[in-house]
Amino acid sequence: MGERLANGLKLRRTELGLTQAELAERVGVTRKTINTVENGVFTPSAMLAIKLAEALSVPVEKLFWIER
Repeated sequence: MGERLANGLKLRRTELGLTQAELAERVGVTRKTINTVENGVFTPSAMLAIKLAEALSVPVEKLFWIER
């Protein structure tokens, strides 16, 4: 099918002046987890996606979307 979960995590994080480590601390994961989500290597759980959206002050559907 060729679908994947795309995200605007890095863009929003840098807009807010946060490092991967700072964002990771805010949501309770490792910096490596943030890195792998940003690069599309790891698909976050619904819980993590919502926590990330809240930490970055955006609706989850603005942070993550299906790319076809």
